[in-house]
Amino acid sequence: MDSEKTINPPSGFAAFILFLLLLAAAGACFFIGEEPIGAAIGMLSIAFILPGLVIVNPNESKVLTLFGKYTGTVKKDGFFWVNPFTTKKKVSLRAFNLNGQQLKVNDSIGNPIEIAAVIVWQIKDTASAVFAVENYIQYVNIQSEAAVRHLANSFPYDNLEDETATITLRGGAEQVSMLLEKELNERLDRAGIEVLEARISHLAYAPEIAHSMLQVQQASAIIAARRLIVEGAVGMVELALTKLSEKNIVELDEERKAAMVSNLLVVLCGDKAVNPVVNTGTLYH
Repeated sequence: MDSEKTINPPSGFAAFILFLLLLAAAGACFFIGEEPIGAAIGMLSIAFILPGLVIVNPNESKVLTLFGKYTGTVKKDGFFWVNPFTTKKKVSLRAFNLNGQQLKVNDSIGNPIEIAAVIVWQIKDTASAVFAVENYIQYVNIQSEAAVRHLANSFPYDNLEDETATITLRGGAEQVSMLLEKELNERLDRAGIEVLEARISHLAYAPEIAHSMLQVQQASAIIAARRLIVEGAVGMVELALTKLSEKNIVELDEERKAAMVSNLLVVLCGDKAVNPVVNTGTLYH
């Protein structure tokens, strides 16, 4: 398959002026009674000049083929004249925005999830886009869906069940986007298409496990919070005992220290407010 070849055809204004002159000449021939000559000139001007006039708008291109052979692509915007026998196919060079549909797939550890991506792409090789694939827009849609499915199957949703995972779909958004963009460029290179940006637009657990996974996340958050509370409480108890000992405020034996530690941990680690009890006797009563 030929790669893209950019051509710059002559201006169409000169050809259009020639068409008007020939049309005037044909009219003059009819006026002086030379109808056959005038008809021939008029037919030739209409058949060989008008079909070759081409208008190319900004950020568009015309792919030209002559009798089944690719002759080049006009990318410069303007008014041109090309071989009237060429077939002209318009190909847009603007950026396209693909908002992918939500896909239900399994992540790398088998959890069903919903995922979708937004992809920005444009054509960089018009010859490949037209001749290498049947329909480049459909090709982008299908390959994008395949790439998103492959990405979802490659990583876990998060590291709740796989603590060794270095990249997760939820936590590694930048890395996941870079990998998705790289894979899409590899898949779409055959069609001469470049992916400018690829981002995950929707990510969630599938409805059938969403409630269960929410409970897992809540439990994990509670455990992490409790761990932090216990670590802080132990530090505070240790500091309290150290200060009491350094300043000789009170002398505590091991049993009294154990009681104090127990009481402080209950106060500091409890999830509800405690009600103090005033002891009017000794520590042993």
